[in-house]
Amino acid sequence: MTGQSRPAPRPNIGLIPPYVAGRPPTVRPGMTSYKLSSNENPYPPLPGVVEAVQEAVAQMNRYPDMGSAALYAALAETCRVPVEDLSVATGSVALIYQLVQAFCEPGDEVVFAWRSFEAYPIAVTAAAATAVRVPVLPDGRHDLPAMAAAVTDRTRVVLVCTPNNPTGPAVSQTELDEFLAAVPPHVLVVVDEAYLEFVRMADPVDGLATYRRHQNVVLTRTFSKAYGLAGFRVGYAVAPAPLAAALRAVSLPFGVSSVAQAAAIASLERREELLERVDALVAERTRVATGLRERGWDVPQAQGNFVWFELGERTADFAAAAEELGIMVRPFAGEGARVSIGETEANDRLLRLAEGFVR
Repeated sequence: MTGQSRPAPRPNIGLIPPYVAGRPPTVRPGMTSYKLSSNENPYPPLPGVVEAVQEAVAQMNRYPDMGSAALYAALAETCRVPVEDLSVATGSVALIYQLVQAFCEPGDEVVFAWRSFEAYPIAVTAAAATAVRVPVLPDGRHDLPAMAAAVTDRTRVVLVCTPNNPTGPAVSQTELDEFLAAVPPHVLVVVDEAYLEFVRMADPVDGLATYRRHQNVVLTRTFSKAYGLAGFRVGYAVAPAPLAAALRAVSLPFGVSSVAQAAAIASLERREELLERVDALVAERTRVATGLRERGWDVPQAQGNFVWFELGERTADFAAAAEELGIMVRPFAGEGARVSIGETEANDRLLRLAEGFVR
């Protein structure tokens, strides 16, 4: 009808940047294609996990346990923390949304490194908060002193992605301790540990010890990467009880399906086998990073399950050349490309690409 207004979303909704997922592999006749664009675990589910999932599927006509009691108990035992200090959600990305929603009023500031996880500015903008992006250092590391200096009276949350996605380096415990000492205690510091299991470095962050020492620290973790459950969407936070309670208060009811809960619990029971697979992926990461440097590439220190290529305006050309070789990478226009560590053949093709691509 003419002359009538229509419902309109809040102005900030139109400003939300789209999330760009990694593209699936292009089908090429006579060639196996590989998806190295989403930091997925290339291994199939651990033995026993599929069986646990199949058992849960038989009850799909029932709602999941909204309290996720069995999963909370398994996480509490694994992490050696009280159940009250945990919050589970639909992947760790959901926890980021919930944290900003629970702790920020419109206009409050959220500080994070950039480039970092693509969902950060989306979550901040969706909550009508203000994103404060602090450039990473030339080697892809967080500039924690600059991030501390960026904290103002309006800052409510700081996001520390370690290892940093997509550049790869991780924060050391010494760096994190110095940063926390510089941040006011009323500012929430989120240590995003999505790639925790892949870290191999001197002085690594001990997230659990850090959360026990600070009342303003939240750890976010996921089953999507090392555990290989990306298709089920399960994440969890570890935080002092009042902070964890706030996260649970704003969580989506029945947000973690019964099938996802069963898969996560079964995976925790097989953690030793999981870590063997992680070690194999770390060995491949080392082989790839060493091979890239031998071919003249100056790649940042990789502590996740991926490597980063600083390419600038050559990014699209690099992604197209990779696709011709049957590997899909994750380009960030005008900046660079992130490439996951995948199957051995896929990694070998990446090394061939790096050798032949004119820098």
